[in-house]
Amino acid sequence: MRITAPPKVAGGSLSSTPKGTNSVSSEAHPNEGSTTEQGSAHEHAQAGALESAGSCPTCGNALDEHNRHRRFTLPDPVLAAPDRERTPGTWMSGETAHISELLMVPNEGTYVRATLPIKLTGGYTVSYSVWLLVHPDDWRPICDTWWTPEYADLRIHGWLANAIPPFDIFAAPVLAIVRSPTQVPLCHQSTDPLLDRVLHDEWPHELFLEDLGRAGPARGDTP
Repeated sequence: MRITAPPKVAGGSLSSTPKGTNSVSSEAHPNEGSTTEQGSAHEHAQAGALESAGSCPTCGNALDEHNRHRRFTLPDPVLAAPDRERTPGTWMSGETAHISELLMVPNEGTYVRATLPIKLTGGYTVSYSVWLLVHPDDWRPICDTWWTPEYADLRIHGWLANAIPPFDIFAAPVLAIVRSPTQVPLCHQSTDPLLDRVLHDEWPHELFLEDLGRAGPARGDTP
């Protein structure tokens, strides 16, 4: 499935402290649009300390490998564009796409960052800092609200703009809600049956750890 990008919209000139993400660790993801994220003190405080010793009785991996966070630098459609985030007319909320939470790329779409958590067996979690494609008519009001008290009531209807293997959920519709005014929105529910299951069911952790353990340097990363 391919996301059809909405028309170009005019960018703004917002500037403020980035919000945290609902993350649990900092690792590289094998998708070429991802890169290692250095989690903030706020993120690590929320996640709690990871177990540092011992092996999982189910899969044999170290226990501290089970809670992980992946941050995509770019939406997949932007990653496929010839100039990516360097496309003339691009606007982003941070100095780089990697740290940005709001992004507009001409002819490729308007995007908002959100966290997509996946519950794993054994009480663990893998989470993804993803991009959501939003309609340009919705994106400008989102930008205007992002650093205001009204942010706490924000509800974002968009489409998942990063592939999350092994699931076929790219471009699936999703509702993201704000759980904390200091964190980016959290993917909450979807009218797509599979994505809604991904968000609410518990999944075998070995399904993800084998794939994540093969992660190498990602191509096209933004430093």
